[in-house]
Amino acid sequence: MAQARTPRGKWIEEGLRALAAGGPDAVRVEPLAQSLGVSKGGFYWHFGDRETLLGELLDAWERDVTEQVIERVESEGGDARERLRRLPEAIVPKVTTDIRTDLAIREWARRDERVAERLRRVDTRRMDYLRSLFAAFCADDDEAEARAMTAFSVWLGGHLIAADHHGRAPEEVRELVWQRLLR
Repeated sequence: MAQARTPRGKWIEEGLRALAAGGPDAVRVEPLAQSLGVSKGGFYWHFGDRETLLGELLDAWERDVTEQVIERVESEGGDARERLRRLPEAIVPKVTTDIRTDLAIREWARRDERVAERLRRVDTRRMDYLRSLFAAFCADDDEAEARAMTAFSVWLGGHLIAADHHGRAPEEVRELVWQRLLR
């Protein structure tokens, strides 16, 4: 009986885990195969080379943190405030949306202009979406821009702040920020 190949998606998931743990240098065929409990042959069947895998890791990350998040928010309809309220919940924890993956890609972008361009595209798409939602109820373009930037900053960097919130949990403070942004 023939043994089934390891699905392409499993290689991508494992590649994203490696990327999150150690950056692009940690994405190596042999350790990925070992993690999956398979031989390297299946990798070459799906990808041909490591560069192809790295490109597909970026593709998967981009889809998960932009279009899929936006689709989840938009699928339930509602006005702009309702969609903004749902946005944090739409960013479900997945391999590709793990903050460590995002941080690894941001670090990688500092050394690789192609990755930097991809990151600019992703961040611009995220900001454009936020800006469009805030513009729906902020008459002033500057106000919509400031709120979009604040929301994006909390979305991406809120977990990096280790400050004491005087008896409040970080999640409570993020909720306070969202409440004020939605006024």
